[in-house]
Amino acid sequence: MKEIKKIPPATVKRLPLYLQCLDQVDQDAIGISSKKLAEIAKVNDAQVRRDLSYLGTLGTRGVGYDVSTLRNQLQLELGLVEGWSAVIVGVGNLGSALAHYGGFKDKGFGVVGLFDDDSKKINSQVAGLVVKPLSDLQDYCNKFNVAIGIIATPGEFAQSVADELINCGVRSILNFAPVLLKNVKDVQIRSVDLSQELQILSYYLDRPILKAVD
Repeated sequence: MKEIKKIPPATVKRLPLYLQCLDQVDQDAIGISSKKLAEIAKVNDAQVRRDLSYLGTLGTRGVGYDVSTLRNQLQLELGLVEGWSAVIVGVGNLGSALAHYGGFKDKGFGVVGLFDDDSKKINSQVAGLVVKPLSDLQDYCNKFNVAIGIIATPGEFAQSVADELINCGVRSILNFAPVLLKNVKDVQIRSVDLSQELQILSYYLDRPILKAVD
């Protein structure tokens, strides 16, 4: 049985950031130092070395990290090599915008289905996909082996949608609805509340910016 690395959650949160930073490196660059990577990621270089040590011995003293190897290792650790299927539930303004976002596919996530319970939206086309009723969700999850469910519904419907996704076997949920979903064993739930993020930015408007520490 393959041994599963135990990487701290705070480090897992930074791995996609490091992968994004590599896209900002000169295309002809072969290596990158922990100091340079830290500058782009806006963390300290000791943190970079500590985080990347969980991926194995990738760096060489005085040389840094091979960019290609590091990118492949980060993609492998994040499960982006084979790609994952996702569905979006809620095809309002936000759901439609997410469906049109090309970055999902670029990062290894394929949106295979859009779902809504509004009869005016069902059977319409958004980003090349036909909006289906929620009653078809189970069939799509089985057919495409859906791993991730993206919730973009109004808050009052989010929990029932999450329950339905979980019943369909989905074990990773990205929630854009402005509510907290119930924790469920063996299910990863990440919430993005845009209004909450704006409130945090508002707090810092009249205050000096301090370096964030995880």
